[in-house]
Amino acid sequence: MSDTKAFDTLFDDKARAAHTAGPVGYDEEGVRQAVRLFLKSIGEDPDREGLLDTPDRIGRACKELFAGLGHGPEEVLKTKFKVDTDEMVLVRDIELFSVCEHHLLPFYGKVHIGYIPDGKVVGLSKLARTVEVFARRLQLQEQLTGQIADALMEHMQAKGAIVMIEAEHMCMTMRGIKKPGSQTVTLARRGVFETDPALEERFFRMLER
Repeated sequence: MSDTKAFDTLFDDKARAAHTAGPVGYDEEGVRQAVRLFLKSIGEDPDREGLLDTPDRIGRACKELFAGLGHGPEEVLKTKFKVDTDEMVLVRDIELFSVCEHHLLPFYGKVHIGYIPDGKVVGLSKLARTVEVFARRLQLQEQLTGQIADALMEHMQAKGAIVMIEAEHMCMTMRGIKKPGSQTVTLARRGVFETDPALEERFFRMLER
C-alpha cells in the first residue's frame, strides 16, 4: 500500500478531503519556487535532467507531509460511544512519520496510547487518526507527545491519558553526531495517570510483549 493510500484510510470523508487539499493556506507554486532557489543555493542546476521535475515532486509531497496543518483533532474525535466501563484502553505500535522543525528532516517510530474513559470511548482507529493530525506538520517529538494526550483529555473528556513515543530522528542519524539506531523516548501523562502510579505501571505492563 502506498503512503498516500495508507494515510487516506485513516480519515473519514471530511478529513480525507482536507488531506487532498493539503495544509490550510498551502501555496504549492510557492513551494516549487522555493525548491528551485534551494537547489541553486546549494550549487545545483535545477534545469538539469534529474532535477527538472523535483520542484513539482516536492510540491506534491509537502501536501501529504504537512496535511495536518490547520486541522485539529476535533475532526476525528467527534464521534463517541457510551460504555459502562472505566478500564484502560490501550492502542500500541501506531506507526509514526513526522518532520523535525529544527532541521526539516524526518523522524519515525511508534506511538503507544492509553486512556481511562469516563463513560465514552471512540473507535480505535480514531486514536491513529489523532496521531496523524499532529504528526503531519513540522514537529518536535516532545511537543507531539503532549498534544496527543491533551487532545484525548479535551475532546474525549477522558479521566486520564498517557502517550509514549519511541522514534529515530534523521537529524541524529544523517548529520551532527551521526548515531544511527538511537531512539528518543518521550512520555506524557494527564489526569489520573499523573496521580496514580499503579495506572502508569499497568500501562507499561500492558506494553510488554
